[in-house]
Amino acid sequence: MNIQLMTDSGADIPNRLKESLNVKIVPLYLHFSDGQYNTDQVDSQKFYQKIKDLKELPRSAAPSPSDFYQYYKEVNPSTPILMLSISDGLSSTYENAVAGKNLILEEEPERLIEVINTKTASCGIALLLHESGKKIKEGLSFPELVKHMHERVQQTATLFVLKTLENLVIGGRLDKVKGTIAKTLNIRLLMRASKEGTIEVNEKIRGDKKSIRRFIEQIGEQAKNMEDKIISISHGNDEERAKSILQQIQEKYKFKDTLLMETGPLISTYGGEGAIVISFFKD
Repeated sequence: MNIQLMTDSGADIPNRLKESLNVKIVPLYLHFSDGQYNTDQVDSQKFYQKIKDLKELPRSAAPSPSDFYQYYKEVNPSTPILMLSISDGLSSTYENAVAGKNLILEEEPERLIEVINTKTASCGIALLLHESGKKIKEGLSFPELVKHMHERVQQTATLFVLKTLENLVIGGRLDKVKGTIAKTLNIRLLMRASKEGTIEVNEKIRGDKKSIRRFIEQIGEQAKNMEDKIISISHGNDEERAKSILQQIQEKYKFKDTLLMETGPLISTYGGEGAIVISFFKD
């Protein structure tokens, strides 16, 4: 069965995966003082340059129900749509994706559309898209695929480590005094996606090397038998750092395969340069 995979720009996806699965991406919006842009209009380099020039971080806004309606409308009515949304704990995107679905179903009730709250973001959604594509190739029906992906969402672990707290300070998510103290003490934040899909600080580690070592250790606390699993990793404008960490992960756990990508403007707004996100399926 031909199934259309869809997501939003809360996802970061390697180009080869995006193209092979023909994924449609609904962009979110970024509001800078010089205007509003959707995430398709601002690539990573332009994004980081804007932050430096304007000395500000953008506010993000979800696509409207009408935006989703338009994207659904572009898909052949006979083709089922699986929409994998950024966590509703991070954005109202999921709610608007559902509202857009309801709008089009009022006109075309025969359509099959499932919107899934992934409870993750960035490379976590890439991992779920990869799994969706694999199951479609295996011949799962649309109801079977939907059931499987809801189960996979519950098994998805997403971990973060920030190299800098600058974006949290600029964006008002961390008190400037606390941010300055943390910077002086070389504090790194280890974070994770909670069961509800919100972001929580897991540990505070002093020193970059020590924080990365602990970051990698956390993988083994949530999963075993990595030989049949895939590790998905995204980075904030620092591919060399990501590849170094990925090499350390592979030396320790021997994952079957890897997905490597850069964080887009939306995720980079929160994580900043040097941020690393990893995602994998728990046992």
